[in-house]
Amino acid sequence: MPDNGPQFIEPYRVRRAFDRAAASYDAAAVLQREVCSRLLERLQCVKLAPSRILDAGTGTGEAIRPLQTLYRKAGIVTLDISEQMLRRAAKRSPWFRSTQQVCGDIEALPFADNSFDLVFSNLSLQWCNHLERALQEFLRVLKPGGLLMFTSFGPDTLKELRSSWQQVDAAVHVNQFIDMHDIGDALLQSRFADPVMEAEIIRLQYAEVDGLLADLRDIGANVPAQGHRTGLLTAHALQRLRDAYEHYRVENTLPASYEIIYGHAWKGIAKKPHGDDIRVALTPAR
Repeated sequence: MPDNGPQFIEPYRVRRAFDRAAASYDAAAVLQREVCSRLLERLQCVKLAPSRILDAGTGTGEAIRPLQTLYRKAGIVTLDISEQMLRRAAKRSPWFRSTQQVCGDIEALPFADNSFDLVFSNLSLQWCNHLERALQEFLRVLKPGGLLMFTSFGPDTLKELRSSWQQVDAAVHVNQFIDMHDIGDALLQSRFADPVMEAEIIRLQYAEVDGLLADLRDIGANVPAQGHRTGLLTAHALQRLRDAYEHYRVENTLPASYEIIYGHAWKGIAKKPHGDDIRVALTPAR
């Protein structure tokens, strides 16, 4: 079963980074907003009338208002590992449609079985150390016939930055990300039905690599796995990184590539056996 490669990301460091970044997140999260918008567009193509929705890894709550607009009768629960992010997200809802905020980890969801009709997760799965565990938790809290809709990062994410850092030292500066096909296999192994996967590359443009590093810090995404460099980044190392990244400059800008993986899958409905047939058939909801 594929995990996020051999890496391990310490959850307390992720929580601390996102707590610190809560105030600066919205100004820097251009990519995250765009991906959220594209995921919501895909959700509109699915026939669904949920009564209860889990926004898993809500961040500052970018998806809350659109989900409330799409599903006016649904109650929404927002979950994030960062209390500060949740406080920002709480301000997204009008007083008459407030959401329930829960601080928790998507690898150990604090909800009962069969609690939600829809689990919506935008760019959160890449922070999991055990993909299968998170998927099993999503399956557990979904009602039969419920839908999981998610995005994550693929292996080509920040490939320019990863390659440039490798010319500076051997430390981990950019985390590994799971291939789209491996995520699809993980969904099937976790007993999701009819997984649909697709991917695209989105490139952001920067004048200097310093701008990219600042954005990663401001959204809390500067948390590498074990093996990371300890101590402050020296001026010499930063200059070497700048020099290495210049290799990618095109028309006076530096690209930062993000491989975006989109996926959805259903929790099957167990049919009663007929006659001597004791097998359980899983049928995707439509």
